[in-house]
Amino acid sequence: MSQAQVPAWVSVALLPAINVFAAFLVSALLFMYIDISPIDAIKVMWTGAFGYAEGIGYTLYYTTGFIFTGLAVAIAFHAGLFNIGGEGQAYIGGLGVGLVCLTLGEFAPWYVVFPVAIVVGGLFGAAWAFIPAYLQAKRGSHIVITTIMFNFIAASLMAYLLVDILKPETTMATESRVFAASSWLPKMHEMLSWVGVSMSASPLNLSFIFALLCCLLLWLFIWHTRWGYEIRSVGSNPSAATYAGISYVKIVIIAMLISGMLAGFFGLNVLQGELHQIKLNFVEGFGFTGIAVALMGRNHPLGVLLASLLFGFLYQGGAELSFEYGVDRNIVVVLQGLVILFSGALEHMFKPSLERTYLKLFAKKASPSEGVA
Repeated sequence: MSQAQVPAWVSVALLPAINVFAAFLVSALLFMYIDISPIDAIKVMWTGAFGYAEGIGYTLYYTTGFIFTGLAVAIAFHAGLFNIGGEGQAYIGGLGVGLVCLTLGEFAPWYVVFPVAIVVGGLFGAAWAFIPAYLQAKRGSHIVITTIMFNFIAASLMAYLLVDILKPETTMATESRVFAASSWLPKMHEMLSWVGVSMSASPLNLSFIFALLCCLLLWLFIWHTRWGYEIRSVGSNPSAATYAGISYVKIVIIAMLISGMLAGFFGLNVLQGELHQIKLNFVEGFGFTGIAVALMGRNHPLGVLLASLLFGFLYQGGAELSFEYGVDRNIVVVLQGLVILFSGALEHMFKPSLERTYLKLFAKKASPSEGVA
């Protein structure tokens, strides 16, 4: 079957939608097994995620974190790299954001602290990605192995810092002191109130706007710059790219530095925007879920944005479902796992039949005169 006969939107948009629908069908069987009506469950999840202003705020708050980690994985995928270290890079990037808020936040307002936190958080995340990138490019060490090992190193480092360095003497909790209030990012409901719009309070903050800007900038970088073209070339065929004069070492390091930088921005949303202190395990698996977000979004910034919104819906809707029916919050993990299964491991299960169906229904048959000289 010729892929050229099938429009790109069939694989880029329709196939992911079918995969998600299949995941929801299997989820419906799960709800029936635990004696919950699938229709009632989806109504509760939808209403909890999008039915009122506070729920929308929480959904977009979770979406913001997934955008950063999803974009981080996507840029690495474009270079043919499987960066599984987004968890550790987000952790260390968050450390950079937290240190800026702990120090500069005592003397400067948020609009001064925020750009500095962006730079430092991005640098910390990029620095944590540099060593695996260098080992891959220069020594041939597999990026999957090194990045996942660096996740554990990051967790151990953060545990040491929060227990022995950053933890105030007056508390036993593994967390830093609270940032100065002047360094906190304004919440979205606060910003809307400045222009006379009333909205219920939620954790959604200014970093959501920055996340959308990152989607736009990454799209411009990947498809409208020379470096972006070189990254895609190396990802498509490293040997041909090297033969064409593209430095494999340079591209691997650049792609991983940008990947680590994007993951490092995660701390802006969670630490400066919501928690207002560095806490142990504040990443909470968002770095790993970013892999599924990138796969579902086909490594395109717009796709990552939509996939992040889906996972934000699952997080917030799952919380409402847990509250309404008293089910274990781990049911959300099961739902995520099913989405990942059908969008990742079984990504192409429906592709052949979908293409055959499309060609049978919509493909134009060649007229007898076509192809005659």
